[in-house]
Amino acid sequence: MSLGQQLAPHLPFLRRYGRALTGSQNHGDKYVRATLEAIVAAPDQFPKDVEPRLGLYRMFQGIWASANYDEMDATGEADGAEALTRARLARMTPLSRQALLLTAMEGFTPEDAAYLIDVEPEEVETLVAEALAEIEQQTRARVLIIEDEPIIAMDIETIVRDLGHEVTGIAVTRDEAVGLAMEDRPGLVLADIQLADDSSGIDAVKDILAEFEVPVIFITAFPERLLTGERPEPTFLITKPFQRSTVKAAISQALFFDQATIPSE
Repeated sequence: MSLGQQLAPHLPFLRRYGRALTGSQNHGDKYVRATLEAIVAAPDQFPKDVEPRLGLYRMFQGIWASANYDEMDATGEADGAEALTRARLARMTPLSRQALLLTAMEGFTPEDAAYLIDVEPEEVETLVAEALAEIEQQTRARVLIIEDEPIIAMDIETIVRDLGHEVTGIAVTRDEAVGLAMEDRPGLVLADIQLADDSSGIDAVKDILAEFEVPVIFITAFPERLLTGERPEPTFLITKPFQRSTVKAAISQALFFDQATIPSE
């Protein structure tokens, strides 16, 4: 089996990580493309002493670590999107966020995460603790949950409330979701893809975003369908079945980037 065939199943999840790390589909996918280009240009430099998935993320981390956030446009001024990304990244130690996402969202062991971000294994726990401490200081949000499975909805609601956030409502259909959002504007939306009346959580979110901007986290049992990199897709994505730590990491990242866009007084 060729290296490309070995890496293909892992690309959707690398896109998920890249998007969560940068808070943007465009920026996250850009780093994934750069990673693949680096592998094609120098396949002999791909790590051969680890499994393909670990090697792929290691290559991505190398691209991320060496990225120049001082890119200039043709006028010599910092590009607006890049400048915003830099401002966002400055709000939390990059390694701490990487350690949290790699372990909580991507499911790597602390040892693997240490290999990926080039630290000692015992440092990973410290970095994750730093990230979690930062989460505790985040502004509390008002959250709308769009989920048609009662058990899952209750589980998500418990996680959200335990994090200190308020739940504005739980919707099971597209129309109900839009109605609740218009009635009581949330600061974050957690949305399942397939809803009770065969309507789409994606369509519900589109309707909501047509009225006002709000960060969104999608929840799906089929993440590969929304991580192709071929069209506008979610920035934050949770895979069913999910771990509590995964939801916590996703919520914290979504709010982290959303709050970074709010000017300080």
